[in-house]
Amino acid sequence: MRKIALGFVSALVGGAMLVTGAGAASASTATKADTRLFIRSITPNPVVVKKGEESTAFIHVRAGSDVKKVEVSVAPVDGVQTLRAKDVKPLESWRFSVGFSDGDQPGKWKATAVAFDAAGKEVAKDDAYFAVELAKTKADTRVSRFEAEPYKVRKGKSIYFSGRLQADDHRWKGVRGEKVNIFYRANGHSAWKWVTSTTTKWDGKFFAKTKAYKSGWFRASFAGNDELNSSTSRADYVRVYGSWWRR
Repeated sequence: MRKIALGFVSALVGGAMLVTGAGAASASTATKADTRLFIRSITPNPVVVKKGEESTAFIHVRAGSDVKKVEVSVAPVDGVQTLRAKDVKPLESWRFSVGFSDGDQPGKWKATAVAFDAAGKEVAKDDAYFAVELAKTKADTRVSRFEAEPYKVRKGKSIYFSGRLQADDHRWKGVRGEKVNIFYRANGHSAWKWVTSTTTKWDGKFFAKTKAYKSGWFRASFAGNDELNSSTSRADYVRVYGSWWRR
């Protein structure tokens, strides 16, 4: 007969969460007590938790035929934390599920399984380790104070661009050494075309220039990377004069 683990939170002691499972009696009586116990697996490992979401860890325990109940507790190895009660689903074959949120302590955790016989006596114990990690999230960015100057310029003269790339790290801070692209959209057109690129200074400020060709809109764009989200500035208009297509 397959053992059914009836999982539920039974105690919260010293920051450890305790879940128990009751197993059905074996169909045959062993001549020698079979009280073996070990934690077969904890999956996934590491348990990666996204901000505002919950991730589930599954703990699979192997137990001998004389084991009638198993208790499983999980607790962070470093630091002290009082855990709120977590839902534990009843699973088959001594399996338990434990939910983690972004409020749980990241780092190394220990799972402890304890086996009891029919008389309620502890007969075996096993430990296993796993990790809880917070998923890396990208910081938001913005391209602020973007300017294309002068507002009015003769064809063939220079247009100068300036602005600042910032990232939200509890407050807006300048981002150094990142590539910013300048794009242009001519009057009467819908497509944005690349004009030039530049690199931000230590304080996030950037500067660039190009030749005036035709009246239109300019904007600066940051493509983003593994740590930063992309962003685009407001568009700034420049009037170019000095040709038959004057705008």
